[in-house]
Amino acid sequence: MNITLRVWRQKSRGDEGRMVTYQVEDVSPDMSFLEMLDVLNEKLTLEGHEPVAFDHDCREGICGACGVVINGVAHGPETTTTCQLHMRSFKDGDVIDVEPWRAKAFPVIKDLVVDRGAFDRIIQAGGYISAPTGTAPDAHAMPVPKADADRAFDAATCIGCGACVAACPNASGMLFTAAKVTHLGMLPQGQPERAARVVKMVNQHDEEDFGGCTNIGECAAVCPKGIPLDTISQLNRDLLGALASGDLG
Repeated sequence: MNITLRVWRQKSRGDEGRMVTYQVEDVSPDMSFLEMLDVLNEKLTLEGHEPVAFDHDCREGICGACGVVINGVAHGPETTTTCQLHMRSFKDGDVIDVEPWRAKAFPVIKDLVVDRGAFDRIIQAGGYISAPTGTAPDAHAMPVPKADADRAFDAATCIGCGACVAACPNASGMLFTAAKVTHLGMLPQGQPERAARVVKMVNQHDEEDFGGCTNIGECAAVCPKGIPLDTISQLNRDLLGALASGDLG
């Protein structure tokens, strides 16, 4: 296939960015989207131009490092990570716009790379449990109902890619925050700090300049790991309970 790319180029956080058009020829439908960007960058490098900066790591849909807005949709037309999106999802002659995540809390570092440190700070605020040292308890010492275990596991699949923020019209990070709160809140080990955890993490979310959640649902629609929207409802219940009890961390 021959593809026309319109890519966001921005030298640094303080510079103004702009869309730049490139032609990429002889693209195999079996290439991943990132491999196609690799081909573009090889071409730019050979021509003496600055390659396009984009984030990636495992390229297996596990780490969440990759992530760009493709034709206005976070991660592109398929519900998957950008690294697992293949060029067979496009057609010969297509014009594809590629932009970084757009959110005040995710400032652009360069081109398609954004600073997602805000997610790390939300986790640092309360995404942990306190466990006593000493001999490890037996595996069956803390029975967990299967429904709770399944709910915790589903929430724990969040990879922190940031697609939820990029898709939300309010640039809210509430689906991410809710996944981290729910993951620990459904397990016995997470109960001692459950109330304080949700208060601290929501406060940090707001301090990072994420927008407020209005339950539009775009976050869940683009989440590559299928985190359900009702995870936010669980966060809200935990938050209201913590505020009512006065346990503010």
